[in-house]
Amino acid sequence: MRQPAPRSSAPAPPLVLDRIALHQTRLLTPGLGRDGKGVALGSKGVVLLPSVDRLVGLLAVYCRSRSLEDVMPSLALHVVRSELGAREIAFECAAESSDRMDGLADAARLVGGLTFTGTSRHFVRYRDSAAPFGYDASELVSSEAPFVFYDDRSSQGYAIERAIDFRSLLLGLMLRSSPSKEDAGPRLFVAEPGLGPALVHYLVRSEVAGEACVAEWPPESALDDAPTRRWILRIPELPARMRSLLQTTPGIRCFLPTGPGVAVEAGFRHPIELRACPVFDAGGLVLLRAGGEPPWVLGRMPPMGELASLARIELRATWDAPAPPEPARGAIAGAVHVPLRVLASSKPPRRVTASFLKRSELPLLRRLAYVLPRASIERTEVALTADGAYLRSSAGIEAIPLGALFFEVRPNLYVPVGHEVLPAVAPDVLARAIGVSPSRVLFVGTDARAVAVDSAAFVSLELLLLEAPAWEEAGAEALPNTARAAPIDLETVPIGLFPLRGVDVPRAGD
Repeated sequence: MRQPAPRSSAPAPPLVLDRIALHQTRLLTPGLGRDGKGVALGSKGVVLLPSVDRLVGLLAVYCRSRSLEDVMPSLALHVVRSELGAREIAFECAAESSDRMDGLADAARLVGGLTFTGTSRHFVRYRDSAAPFGYDASELVSSEAPFVFYDDRSSQGYAIERAIDFRSLLLGLMLRSSPSKEDAGPRLFVAEPGLGPALVHYLVRSEVAGEACVAEWPPESALDDAPTRRWILRIPELPARMRSLLQTTPGIRCFLPTGPGVAVEAGFRHPIELRACPVFDAGGLVLLRAGGEPPWVLGRMPPMGELASLARIELRATWDAPAPPEPARGAIAGAVHVPLRVLASSKPPRRVTASFLKRSELPLLRRLAYVLPRASIERTEVALTADGAYLRSSAGIEAIPLGALFFEVRPNLYVPVGHEVLPAVAPDVLARAIGVSPSRVLFVGTDARAVAVDSAAFVSLELLLLEAPAWEEAGAEALPNTARAAPIDLETVPIGLFPLRGVDVPRAGD
């Protein structure tokens, strides 16, 4: 018959940590104290992680709900080596409060890290559900290591092998594909030198606002003797119809800003929330590229100019040319002249940017003002005349569906919607024949009669729309203080052993 194995008589290893009681004041670990909540806390907090990917996971979890702005002044990342030769990562920061350490411990627990607290070189486990007030070392270890960690069953010293730069860590991480749909918002486009001017002209022609500059980077190789130049365009709001085109055009890279001074290539995201990592200079620019390519880093952002000021300028063929001879007078010249006509057109309607409201239609505009969005009111200009009001907006006047609508054939020249001018001459020729000037805005009606309005007469609609409410001053009289009631004095007397002596008991029927 098989005999059972004898039990070992060796004593159990002594515990390294002691749980701190509620009212315990004496602690053995140097620099370990208790905060206002009674939690054992040192001046520093350290999270010990087994690898770099766990460090990235810790930063990703922590930065999702908190910012590192308060942690950055004291943050230090180290590659440490234990006495047994194992290499690990140490995340060190100032433990200013138990609230910060609780959030750090929760994130470390999710990624498999251990959280410690201490002051100099001795660090004990931070509190958990088994020890709500924390731990204290039962016996200190004599060691010259920069870090000595006291865990549940063991204590071990760690030497610092090298430091990890936090900014270099962020720039060295690979971007991940982002399947989420990209919403509207600002975008940065980086175009090669040959595509920059064409892209600017395309955006200006499409009436897209933005700004651009030309940035320089050091030569990409030792064989290049000139800096690398690229165009950088910042577009606050890009129409949806252009996003796919510009993001797939060779030579143009699209980036989405993810924080001050940093942007990530469109369609990708950084493993860590960069808005919570204030390590990038707002005066510079860091563009993180996908596919493992190194980022484009600008220490100083060049000054940017509006796209409209950088577009190609087209001059008239007769500009700076000798004045043409006076036209021939007499029957020969008069035989060629034809009157101007405005006829209905079957062509698709153009963009409506102006309208004319008769005086009888102005009450409708007053009623419509209460439902107009703020953007439409800000962008609309109005000029009041004896016949009515002329409205115009470069963003479109469709939000105010009143009156006769006009579209702009050239600056300061408007034609009714659904009509065309005959004879079919160029807009510049028509403007020169009618007499358009920068100081006048001309509206051609369906009867071919042109009405000129002074450009200075157009003011913002929001300045004329609101009628100042009348107000009157209300006088207030000071009221006298009400007299307080006199206090009541209450006195208690003893009732004795027989309090009901001498009281008659009522009989039945009384």
